[in-house]
Amino acid sequence: MTRELVVLDCGPGLTVQDRGRPGYIASGASVGGAADFDALHEGATLLNQSVGCAALEMAGSGGKFRVTKPARIALTGAAMTAQINETSIHWNCSYPLLPEDILTIGQMRKGNYGYLSVGGGIATPTFLGSRSTHLVARIGEPVRAGSKLPLGADSGQGIGLCLTSTDRFNGGTIRILPSVQTERFSDAEISRLQNTEFTRDPRGNRMGARMAFEGAPFHADGLHSLVSEMVVPGDIQITGDGTPFVLLGECQTTGGYPRIGTVIPSDIPHIAQARPGDPIRFQMIPREQALAAYAAHQKHLQQLKPYPRVRDPHDIPDLLAYQLISGAVSGEEK
Repeated sequence: MTRELVVLDCGPGLTVQDRGRPGYIASGASVGGAADFDALHEGATLLNQSVGCAALEMAGSGGKFRVTKPARIALTGAAMTAQINETSIHWNCSYPLLPEDILTIGQMRKGNYGYLSVGGGIATPTFLGSRSTHLVARIGEPVRAGSKLPLGADSGQGIGLCLTSTDRFNGGTIRILPSVQTERFSDAEISRLQNTEFTRDPRGNRMGARMAFEGAPFHADGLHSLVSEMVVPGDIQITGDGTPFVLLGECQTTGGYPRIGTVIPSDIPHIAQARPGDPIRFQMIPREQALAAYAAHQKHLQQLKPYPRVRDPHDIPDLLAYQLISGAVSGEEK
């Protein structure tokens, strides 16, 4: 019998995602993949498996799940309420899941995207080297109630582990680099970009995030028309109404709006996970500092170290069966 993750019930925003399809932009295929790449690394670390394993991305809410054979799961990314049967479980931790168990994942507590990783990864068919769903490009399908997702072979190593996740769910300061048209913006406009407090606009999706702000529209000097050219995730386009729009993983591969800057890769998850109303500021940094930040971020992901989960005594039904104290003495020994 094939190992499967069975979706008993779910919200509208569930898709299978991995690291996406880098290398196909020149052919017109955007990178796609998980909106929060860090969450994939964290899930893989908790399950001691390759970061290339596909996981289930949940936008806004989760659902109810079971497995057809014993499995290991890990929950990462934006925290959501979660239970196995009637017992609450913690985010950023790994757990065993038996066929008779029901995993229930509820509403988002903060952030936008939570991830359910399973030992062996979700083994749906690949396309252009990836299992990532890209609905705009009509690659793959959304996960629905009744879906049965095949699972890959699992090493079975690693359970009952937790990680301390980076805080990337509240907006904050986003580091950016100069882009192709940055020089077409005046020093005053670039300074205003960095001194303005933006908030994540409700209008946005996996293609990009619109920034809301107070004040005059942004504009590039003498740039009334622009031939479409290649764009990449992280680019900050200034749209026709003068609003900054940060491109994300499923963005188009070409665009005709001027780009005032580009978010560095390690800060893209902060944009993706920012909720409407979360404050965001942009900070222009030099190339050398951006490269150092990228190297530090990659080192952090490679050196993630999980720690054993300490069980709450209230969660141990047979607590009295454990020998909690041994080697007791009377106090009168010499």
